[in-house]
Amino acid sequence: MRRPSFEHVRDRGRSLKYRVRHARHPLAGWRKWAVITGQGLAGFVVLFLATNLALSLSTFRGEDPASRTAHELAVLWFSTTGDTPTSAQAFRVIHGGDVGDDPTTADFRAHFERASEGGTFLLDQVMVDRIQAVNGRIDSRVMPPGVYVGAHALGPDDAPLVWMTKWLAHYLLFPRHAYILVVPEEGEALAFSASQAGKFPGDTDAPDRLSARLAPYDDNAYDFPSSGEALHEMTIVSRDPAVVADAPAALDRARRDLEALNEPYGLLAPNSNTVVGCILERAGLMAAEVRRSILLALRAPGMGAACPVADEGP
Repeated sequence: MRRPSFEHVRDRGRSLKYRVRHARHPLAGWRKWAVITGQGLAGFVVLFLATNLALSLSTFRGEDPASRTAHELAVLWFSTTGDTPTSAQAFRVIHGGDVGDDPTTADFRAHFERASEGGTFLLDQVMVDRIQAVNGRIDSRVMPPGVYVGAHALGPDDAPLVWMTKWLAHYLLFPRHAYILVVPEEGEALAFSASQAGKFPGDTDAPDRLSARLAPYDDNAYDFPSSGEALHEMTIVSRDPAVVADAPAALDRARRDLEALNEPYGLLAPNSNTVVGCILERAGLMAAEVRRSILLALRAPGMGAACPVADEGP
């Protein structure tokens, strides 16, 4: 068969271009513009999700992004809802190679000592479930004492929505919610969480007020790893014994100061990430230029906003 000449291909291309330029839309009037508007919005959403997916798979991925992604997918697959614990099979598949199939508290501590050497590591629902089964709680027997910043996706924990939203939130929605975790030398770990007052347990007369809680890091804590928030990016910001010892009292002062301000919660700022960023900056644990960086502001909206808190931080 004779191959088409260049002139023939060029003529076909011109013909196609002419037909596209002069094509008539099958609809007219408001229906035509409604379809065009819908197509534009759909295209914007697809572009938004594709951009977030690219950012999620290329940013803060560590030295072995392929291994991390495999770890994330496995944790999301095995995560459970409600009070149902994750299975022993899940722990063997995900962590058995690093910690062993039947780990002790010393094994957990050694694992997190190694993981925290790089500054940032993952804490997931499967690991936390096994720690609770072995140790009963999160404390210095299983994690190195220090002040940590946790970041996780936001999504519902109840079926059936959680089975869809946990995947969307982890990969197609780049922003994260941040909190502060304190692991003291003695006693159980504490979590400082900020959010809308209405999202915390108990009654409130101002559900949209920016509020905070300092609570034991257990199943009842606002930021404890759950099915919808199965993966937490943990960054150790201080292992100074003096900072760690003073952190619970300093965070409680920050909580009281925030309550006294009676500040409304903002979608972008001021919000939970604003509070966490300001506490870390004022404590000297995060440089001002880092808190205001564009990438961090995308990851944690509000991190670079003006501080609404007057505390001194941990």
